[in-house]
Amino acid sequence: MITLTGSGLTLGDLKRIVTGSEQVTLCPEALQNVKKSRQAVERIISEGRTVYGINTGFGKFSDVKIYADDTETLQLHLIRSHACGLGKPFSEEVSRAMAVLRLNALLKGHSGVRPVVLERLRDMVNFGINAVIPSQGSLGASGDLAPLAHLALVLIGEGEVFQDGKPVPAERVWKSRGIRPVRLQAKEGLALINGTQAMTACGALAFLEAEQLAIQSEWIAGMTIEALRGITDAFHPAIHEARGYPEQAAVAERMRYWLKGSRLTTRQGELRVQDAYSIRCIPQVHGATWQVLGYVREKLEVELNAATDNPLIFDGGGTVVSGGNFHGQPIAFAMDFLKIGMSELANISERRTERLVNPQLNAGLPPFLSPEPGLQSGAMILQYAAASIVSENKTLAHPASVDSIPSSANQEDHVSMGATAARHAARIVGNVRRVLAVEAFCAFQACAIRGEGEMAPALRRKWDALYEIIPPLKEDRVFSRDIAKLEQWLLEEAGGRGLTSDTETGS
Repeated sequence: MITLTGSGLTLGDLKRIVTGSEQVTLCPEALQNVKKSRQAVERIISEGRTVYGINTGFGKFSDVKIYADDTETLQLHLIRSHACGLGKPFSEEVSRAMAVLRLNALLKGHSGVRPVVLERLRDMVNFGINAVIPSQGSLGASGDLAPLAHLALVLIGEGEVFQDGKPVPAERVWKSRGIRPVRLQAKEGLALINGTQAMTACGALAFLEAEQLAIQSEWIAGMTIEALRGITDAFHPAIHEARGYPEQAAVAERMRYWLKGSRLTTRQGELRVQDAYSIRCIPQVHGATWQVLGYVREKLEVELNAATDNPLIFDGGGTVVSGGNFHGQPIAFAMDFLKIGMSELANISERRTERLVNPQLNAGLPPFLSPEPGLQSGAMILQYAAASIVSENKTLAHPASVDSIPSSANQEDHVSMGATAARHAARIVGNVRRVLAVEAFCAFQACAIRGEGEMAPALRRKWDALYEIIPPLKEDRVFSRDIAKLEQWLLEEAGGRGLTSDTETGS
């Protein structure tokens, strides 16, 4: 059981909750702050003070006063009108993560909602009631309005939830649990949808998979080095200490571990003086991706625990201020950076695959690793497939955060496109896994030709694991099946069931 407090939630906590291994409970002290914040909202209404989002319209309608008798109707209209998401739904994992993050944000006690709203969000998380949330339609300011409105629809019993992978009415699921949906009161609808939880949930799950893939890319690269009889001098610690980047030095250290005891690798001058960059510069390139991952982790763990709605309530209601914490620019930048860093892991992996199959570059291996060159094509088209995905990543890696488009009659005149950046980052992460699976397939076949008995012990264990999934290439076959098996194995090998990086169901 993980206790949510509004602060201190980590990416590791989120992963355990999302994968269903942990339930959540609400911190009693945090709930006291929530109650004080709610009392402040009720005082504002009773005193007739005009405060944005409590008794006014929204966006360009912020100057329209709403009478006390209409505040409940205002919240209902807000959720219904803003639930206009488009496209395929987010995966159940992303939907569940959104509920967790919205719940954690409201527990900070700055939003003015009643405890019952938090209790229903808790029920959604603990009972696996995952909202059907269309993945497109957010500008990333004022937060992820459309996606979060679909989450809020479930709370009021009007949305849809997943049941056995299919959408069903939320009202039916609440009724089966004996739980009444929430009737939203003043400020509560706005508090539920003003935030960055769609981009952060999607981005956090993509990041967790990206981090796992960065680790896996190193042993896959190590297997390629053995297959190509690569030179280990490039990983000498002195080289990397001289550069000064700890991430680069750490990659080099791990490469030395993977290659220790290999009878396939060489030293400089034995077969050649230097390897190509895709081999020799693994610490520099992969290390730079680890720098990106460090930056992204830092920003995500701030945002997991951030108050991102508007207005915010402080000092027990003495201070109620409108601001812009819903603006997703920090996460938009982080997701665009993640896209670039992960795309480069795929770029360099595909170049290593090319060296494995190209008879002019593969140090005497059969052309395209074919068992009968000419009669059988071997892994020729696998490199084509990887190259296609690498090219696709280059278009997805175009930064979403450099775009903006005005909305709400130019009241909301600059937006982050953070949700778009996060969705594209997740797609890139899924693509990177496919490219790495292709390299792993080719390196596995090449090491079988070289003689797996000559491999480094640590890499031989990986080779043996792959052997349980895909047999060595004796005859051309439908290789897409092998790659699909490797993709799934990479997910499972990295952490059990794994999260979903293709964040849209049906993609």
